[in-house]
Amino acid sequence: MNNTRLRKHAGARPLVLASILLASLVQPAAWPSEAWPTDMAVLEQAFPGLSSGPLRAAVLVDMPDGLLLKSGAVEIRRAEIMDIVDPVGSELRAQLDDNLFFLLEHKAIGKLLLVQARKSMPIDENLSDEEAVKRYLIQVVKGISVSEAEMKAYYESNREMLGGALFEQVQSGIRDLLTEKKRQEAADDYLRNLGREIIIEIDRTWVAEQYGRAMNNPVDQARKSGLATMVEFGATGCIPCDMMQPILDRLKKQYGGRLNIVFVHVRKNQILGARYGIRAIPVQVFFDGRGKEFFRHEGFFAEEKIKATLAKMGL
Repeated sequence: MNNTRLRKHAGARPLVLASILLASLVQPAAWPSEAWPTDMAVLEQAFPGLSSGPLRAAVLVDMPDGLLLKSGAVEIRRAEIMDIVDPVGSELRAQLDDNLFFLLEHKAIGKLLLVQARKSMPIDENLSDEEAVKRYLIQVVKGISVSEAEMKAYYESNREMLGGALFEQVQSGIRDLLTEKKRQEAADDYLRNLGREIIIEIDRTWVAEQYGRAMNNPVDQARKSGLATMVEFGATGCIPCDMMQPILDRLKKQYGGRLNIVFVHVRKNQILGARYGIRAIPVQVFFDGRGKEFFRHEGFFAEEKIKATLAKMGL
């Protein structure tokens, strides 16, 4: 079984909008200590759940009209965000209008990563900004490997979806799949902590305006309900996604009143899927009653294993 077939069984890759525009060389400042700032209003504390990246640690300030974000010489203005949104067709435009903060964070990531890349590598005038960031991220996740035990665990969890193939037949494909996943997780972890290492300021009034719109979706509403939540990110026509539907129907009946079960069609809700880091489908994400992520799984998830996860959550 080749890697293409393995990916088909592991989950389909949805189309996700990616608009990261890189800037020229800049130099953000650094925090004088490792601690979170205690005398400043931090975004995550004021607007919980809005950011999953470096802007979690951004400091809320009053900014000049039109300026949304500043970190050293890095600046992002509202006009730059609208330059991304304005050309987009009406169907996706509505999603983007509700997720302007998401676009700001992605644009900020591109600019801040470029700063780190230029600081850590020799200046090469022939190297594009995009290539500089790419090389830097490769260095960030360098050394990531997958053990045979991890590969066998994945094989056992997805044996049904692998069509009866022997472990030796799919070992190479599983290694590639898990290595890619671990590299992405390492990069995500680096980005989440980047905001602790540099000072990022963001306009408090604009963020307050965006918060209500960004959180007005089925996933975040369920997370705020006080009940545990299971979210299935998938799409119709995806084989493992379709196999999950009858399981979800049974779970709704069995756990009704104790558990929110939400289905998100990622091809119709691209931005929401991207906000939750969905790069393959199906993905099941479990949140506890406080709305904190408890566990996530990628690929087909057998009913008995879902129930085992829910039992660990006290259900």
